[in-house]
Amino acid sequence: MNALASAPRTRLPRAFLPQLPGLAVAVLAVAAAFVVNHLLPALSPLTIAVILGVVAGNTGMNLAMLKPGLTFAAKRLLRAGIVLLGLKLAVGDVLHLGGRGLAVVVAVVVITFFGTQLLGRAMGVPAGTRLLIATGFSICGASAVAAMDGVTRSREQDVVTAIALVTMCGSLAIVLLPLLQHPLGLSDVAFGTWTGASVHDVAQVVATASVVGPAALAPAVIVKLTRVVLLAPLVAGMSLWRRRRGAASYPQGDGTIARKPPIVPLFVVGFLTMVAVRSLGLLPDGVLDAAQTAETVLLAAALFGLGTSVHVKTLFTTGGRALALGLASWVTIAGVSYAGVLLVGA
Repeated sequence: MNALASAPRTRLPRAFLPQLPGLAVAVLAVAAAFVVNHLLPALSPLTIAVILGVVAGNTGMNLAMLKPGLTFAAKRLLRAGIVLLGLKLAVGDVLHLGGRGLAVVVAVVVITFFGTQLLGRAMGVPAGTRLLIATGFSICGASAVAAMDGVTRSREQDVVTAIALVTMCGSLAIVLLPLLQHPLGLSDVAFGTWTGASVHDVAQVVATASVVGPAALAPAVIVKLTRVVLLAPLVAGMSLWRRRRGAASYPQGDGTIARKPPIVPLFVVGFLTMVAVRSLGLLPDGVLDAAQTAETVLLAAALFGLGTSVHVKTLFTTGGRALALGLASWVTIAGVSYAGVLLVGA
């Protein structure tokens, strides 16, 4: 009886033990990312977490022991963070843009997504890399890259290359875009709209628009979150397209054949559910604030895990074309967004 009674208490911890070292390191990394963010607010915790992961992965850390926990963070915690990302969005805010504003946002995403892939094909960038770069630059940076990886099962090197590029370009935008406001003849509101339509990560949008002031921040956030809404149909559409082509056409990074992805991944369903919850006003502000913090923590832990798989030497020796594609995609979304702002007269 004693042996039977003790079995349920020991089975789960033993199964979870291999993940503990990696998760513990991820927790420490997230805490460090928040400390650095407090000291340097222009750098988001997600950006810092990626950098810390790259440093950890290239300084001789015992990744073999940490890999189970880091893999859990990069996959499971990531999807939980994307679900909570939906609580930032309310349908009413999106509709506030009006018909022309919504059309411009959709056009920016579509042109950047497909245009980047066409450019990547012409430049000889591998299909997996150009898909993830196109997703990150057109939607919402590292979170979108990781979400697309959830249905494409890309190579880790493709994922971290795309994340590195959107992180780099988004960080440069914080410095460069405010310098272009007056030469481009943009009012504060127009600059905020341009920022929300062209900058990648949500935190980077906030940092860029805040340089100009509150008048730019509000439209920047609304436009940016409208782009984030398009993450769900984009990922679901890619999943459906892959199913129609057949799983055998998509080997995984380790050489095995992946099973067909679901038509709508579960984390995308969760994301849309959270959008509905936010739109209905079912949660008080305190809960929403706590959820936003939890989302940042989960995504930071996931991006730290992904960052540890970056091999800097390999990135420098093989990433030249990818870097050129990232810069071209950045110029594309900035140019298309600027044209859209002029068109709607923001």
